[in-house]
Amino acid sequence: MTTSKRVQDRSRNKRINALEIATEKWKTYSKVKVVIEVLKKEPEMVIPVRSLSQYRNQINLPKPFKLADFIRKSPKLFELYKDPNGLLWCGMTKEAEELIEEEDRLLEEHSDIAAEYVTRLLMMSVDKRLPSEKIAHFRRDFGLPLDFRNEWVHKYPKLFKVVKCKDEDENVVEYLELVSWNPDWAITELEKKALGLTGAGGGHKPGMLSLPFPLKFPSDFKKVYRYAGKIEHFQKRSYLSPYADAKKLKAGSLEFDKRAVAVMHELLSFTIEKRLVTDHLTHFRRELVMPQKLMRLLLKHFGIFYVSERGKRFSVFLTQAYEDSELIEKGPLVLWKEKFLSLCGYRGKRKPIQSFSDLSDMEDNNLVEQEETLDAFEDASLADNDDEMEIEEVCSAYKDTEKS
Repeated sequence: MTTSKRVQDRSRNKRINALEIATEKWKTYSKVKVVIEVLKKEPEMVIPVRSLSQYRNQINLPKPFKLADFIRKSPKLFELYKDPNGLLWCGMTKEAEELIEEEDRLLEEHSDIAAEYVTRLLMMSVDKRLPSEKIAHFRRDFGLPLDFRNEWVHKYPKLFKVVKCKDEDENVVEYLELVSWNPDWAITELEKKALGLTGAGGGHKPGMLSLPFPLKFPSDFKKVYRYAGKIEHFQKRSYLSPYADAKKLKAGSLEFDKRAVAVMHELLSFTIEKRLVTDHLTHFRRELVMPQKLMRLLLKHFGIFYVSERGKRFSVFLTQAYEDSELIEKGPLVLWKEKFLSLCGYRGKRKPIQSFSDLSDMEDNNLVEQEETLDAFEDASLADNDDEMEIEEVCSAYKDTEKS
């Protein structure tokens, strides 16, 4: 551990480079996908480039980089042209439109699984309901459609419903509330693997568990022996299932902390990439009965989780799900993302932007990027605009881990 004021300056011996590469891999995808989703909301799926300026923060494209140059870097996905008034417009290529249709189809096919995960998230919560706005943070991670808050939430009335209640500040908040408890889903993914189950849990009743968490350390990490005794003691300790009532657990107790690890393990198991932005986890501290210093727990159990500090926002990985920098089990949505990523960026000579009168010839013309690549830009953030983790909090978590 390091006593530096910045987590990024910690010992390189503790960094898993393969998972840092996995984080870096999706930077370009995140940026480009924001533009795609903006275009999807437009009636004709075209928008003036200058109107994209309002999404600059969501794209995470800092000045002085130009939006037109950014878009031009993916000619297989975007088309640029000038109208008779010289206004620059952006639209999608036919290949991009086909790719988006494929994504919509995959999201529809994934919809029942996503509904199960959302229901199980509600089942883990204290009040069996969660603010819709907070669940929306998991939209991309759970594979929820773009219309999650407006239409999708009403698609499964037997599982959950939308209710409006006042919060502590007397503000009206929209919640997603559990309609009926499903005992078949009250079983963790870890239990399913241990029991060899591929589907529901057969009316499982949640209670105390004694299953150890899978551990995975990088092959070049030489300091595991320092923590061997503590790790073994932690693994043998029983803990309460994430689906059992945790209201009586005392914050700060060993039982409280181990259940929190189980909750985070379960949440990451729900995600299509087995990773989450840590901001999203911290928003559920109260509802899922997790510790205030959640980052401290993530960093302490570095054989179960890995926290990447690349960029402005931290990501947490479920280490067992990765082999080097690759996800071991890739579902259809992950394969689609890789296909999408393969169409981002292109090298070649720069060609002039087509004018309105040249549109009939645009199918045969590719707009090509400038010499620099998208990697020149800062780390991409998704469009939820969550608060970033405080560097001081994470630094203190490392210090506390060293002491424990």
